[in-house]
Amino acid sequence: MLIINPIAGGNDKTELKESVLAYASAEEVEVFVYETTGKDDEAAIQDLCREHKPERILVAGGDGTVKMVGEAVEEFDVIIGVLPAGSANGLSVDLELPSDLEEVMQVAFNGRVMHMDMVCINGKKSIHLSDLGINAELVKNYENGTVRGKLGYALQAYTTLKELGDPFIVSINTREEVVETEARMVVIANTQKYGTGVTINPVGVMDDGKFEIVILKSIDFSFIAKILTGNMPVENDENVHIISTDAATITTNVPVSFQIDGEYCGQEQNLDIKILHRQMKVAVP
Repeated sequence: MLIINPIAGGNDKTELKESVLAYASAEEVEVFVYETTGKDDEAAIQDLCREHKPERILVAGGDGTVKMVGEAVEEFDVIIGVLPAGSANGLSVDLELPSDLEEVMQVAFNGRVMHMDMVCINGKKSIHLSDLGINAELVKNYENGTVRGKLGYALQAYTTLKELGDPFIVSINTREEVVETEARMVVIANTQKYGTGVTINPVGVMDDGKFEIVILKSIDFSFIAKILTGNMPVENDENVHIISTDAATITTNVPVSFQIDGEYCGQEQNLDIKILHRQMKVAVP
């Protein structure tokens, strides 16, 4: 099955669709296509899986689309092949997928399989990076903006930084440690990198049965700008604290903007988090 999010990344998917169908024809593989609508997509995908019983599902969209498909097909034994087509394709960066369409199709159709972890946050699934704070504000501003793609993110990064408010107080409770600190941003990371290429979680491994909580404390304007624009990794900085765990609770003193895999989820004050080990099959090089 080829699942296409037609609005992801703000670009036309006609050429991608035609390329996939041509590749499938050459491989003598039958493909049926589903385009997301934003309404009952999970149920529609599940019905198609029951009807057609696909071996692989190719997803043309961003991280949010891949996450949605991953949740939809939990009960089915299928392999997900990612065709990066979103505004910020962070998961594809972490999976080290090629940028060339022909090469990434080869991986999607025939790549080896990794059993990837997922993270459950307040009952919702995350496959990549979720966070509280300034990056979630950026995601909200981007969703409310009119310019798509990397230019849209750049414009909204400026707006987000210009409107930067006070830091919040966060309490984090895990089996490993308890932390209470002032923070600008708290990342729940199953992987390592944002779509900009910046490494936010240098110790992340996608199939190790753990996730990381990355706390960015009282950091200045220029540091935040560098993180949001992909110009600076966070390792070895005294204002960054990383906890590796398989379960945690996070509480903030005020409601804080929250996003999961590039999808804004409103404001949250309490998060209950646990790992879902080897939850999703993904095609990798």
